Amino acid sequence: MNPIQRAVSLVCAACALAAFGVHAQSSTEQEIEKYRQQVGEENPAELWEMRGEALWKQPRGPKHASLEQCDIGLGPGVVKGAYTVLPKYFADTGKVQDLESRLVTCMETLQGLTREEATKNHFGSGPKRSPMEALVAYITSESRGIPMHVSVSRPEEKEAYEIGKKMFFYRAGPHDFACATCHGHPNLRIRLQDLPNLTDPKDAQRAYTTWPGYRVSQGEVRTMQHRLNDCYRQQRFPEPGYASDAVTALTMYLAVNANGGKYNGPAVKR
Repeated sequence: MNPIQRAVSLVCAACALAAFGVHAQSSTEQEIEKYRQQVGEENPAELWEMRGEALWKQPRGPKHASLEQCDIGLGPGVVKGAYTVLPKYFADTGKVQDLESRLVTCMETLQGLTREEATKNHFGSGPKRSPMEALVAYITSESRGIPMHVSVSRPEEKEAYEIGKKMFFYRAGPHDFACATCHGHPNLRIRLQDLPNLTDPKDAQRAYTTWPGYRVSQGEVRTMQHRLNDCYRQQRFPEPGYASDAVTALTMYLAVNANGGKYNGPAVKR
């Protein structure tokens, strides 16, 4: 075989391998999507939603009050569609808040709980499960089918977005990672997991609008705060403070990128 014939053979072999890889990847994605559809028909997150609605209406804390007058974005007690405008600026706290940080505020002001009590076991499981996951599941479920429309009209909201954007692209840690390392480029994956490009509106809409999610591997509903916390863990970064301004800013960046996408959570995750 002369050099030209050998080169042609190598090119043909490479093309065949690439085609096989694309076919295998496509088949894997189809099977994963089929699995999600089958599990999603009976979404266990509904149990969290029902528990969350009961907790929303249940008098708790030293003030023996419910959360039914909590303003989570559209006025006191309004739950329908509220998640689609979060994070946003709240005048009573003078800061931009996401859903979880806002719920902490309401637990403190309406129910009289301390911050420590309101955030106890925030990522717990089983018997140590906190009320937060259930409340988030209920509130977010009331926004299904409504497009995300998070505002950056106020200076505080613009500032939170810009801080979140810087955090997304900031590289550090022992592996010199950033959020953008995994989620700033198209067509990336880890093992069988597709990695959405969160700088692309279509990918951002598809990913952001399905959180919180019921994780089959853990048997728990996990919130956006938990998702971001886990990302920092995987980057080997220090654990961010729960319901911190930093996590809210990063959430703001992701939520604005997802504007226009119809909310469809809590969804089933692997």
